[in-house]
Order: sequence, then structure tokens, then C-alpha cells
Amino acid sequence: MTIRVAIAEDQRMVRELLIRLLAREADFDVVGEAGNGQEAIELAQSAQPDVLVLDIGLPVLDGVEVARSVRARQPEIRILALSVHDDERFIQQMLNAGADGYVAKSAAVAELVRGIQTVMQGDMYLSPAIARQALRGRACARDGIVEAALGPRELQVLALLADGKRSQEIAVQLEISIATVESHRRNITRKLGLHTIAELTKYAVRKGLTSL
Repeated sequence: MTIRVAIAEDQRMVRELLIRLLAREADFDVVGEAGNGQEAIELAQSAQPDVLVLDIGLPVLDGVEVARSVRARQPEIRILALSVHDDERFIQQMLNAGADGYVAKSAAVAELVRGIQTVMQGDMYLSPAIARQALRGRACARDGIVEAALGPRELQVLALLADGKRSQEIAVQLEISIATVESHRRNITRKLGLHTIAELTKYAVRKGLTSL
């Protein structure tokens, strides 16, 4: 049986590479691609893929929002999250939003293929590195080491703030309004209890969101 696969990834070079690699698989048919969250939702509706490979850090609408929307409208589509993030918070947010699996971008293409095949069969798939991180996160929670959960978009805004970007620059880069950036910024400071750029930058460096 041929598996119809759609790719939602904002980085064009990565997206094109994934399409080429998956097109080599005899049982796969890549039926479409999207570069932002709104396009991903529209692609799911128009192409009707069996599996949507969904990047978390999409502009316009992030992967969590896309997963939630696709799951509500088209529950038959399997969703495989793809991300550079291995933080347990991201994993849990995507699974809660309806994703059937989660693969790290650092994984080999064979792992992505395995993930697509697994979720297509109705099973959940977590790449080994992701599964280990999820278990570590749960262990920390049991020990009372709990941090405020920032959403994917909030983490993007935080990283850009730490890189010295102003609200207007962030709005342009993420294709959102300045008011939305400011709303995310307020949520970040409230959740983390950090109120200065210096404090936010230190937190971002500690979490690996920026190398400054």
C-alpha cells in the first residue's frame, strides 16, 4: 500500500531535501508541501494525505496549532511531529494537540521513514532520543522540578528577544502582529517570573535557545 505523505516545514532547503529523500521510498507518495502553518492546514484539506510530517516551529501558525486544527477537522490523518527541540514540554504539547509521533530533525532519514510507517499502522512513534528526553522530563516532574511551560511560539519570541531583536523585527520575522509579539512577551515574563532582557537572555542561553 502506498502511503500519501505531506510535508510542512518552513525552511525551504530542508523541505526540499525531505521530499527528495522520501520520494526514494517505494511505498511513499509525497503529495504536497507547505511552508507555514496556515498552508499546512490548507494542504491537509486539499491533498488529503495519510500522514502529515509537521514541523513545530512554523510561522503564521505553529505546529501545535496546526496539529490541533487538523486533528479536529480530519481525524483520519496521522500526524508525525518533526522538530529540532527535544524538550519534554514540546513533546507533550504536540502529543496533547493530537500528534501520533515525534521525530528529532537530527535523526537519520531511516528513523523518519520508520516513524511514518509506524503512525500509519495506528501506533505511536517516538524516536529513541525523544523517548529518553520525555522520560527524563517526567522524572524531573516527579521530583518536583517543574518549570513554567512556554509554547513553541513563546519560545521563538524568547529566543529572538535574547538575540537582541525588537518587537517590530520579531513581528516581521514570525509574520505576526506587533500586538501578538507583545502578548507573547507578557506571557513569557509572567510564566518565568523574569522581567528584564538580561534575565530572559540568561534563561534562553541556559536552555540552548541562543548561543549569546
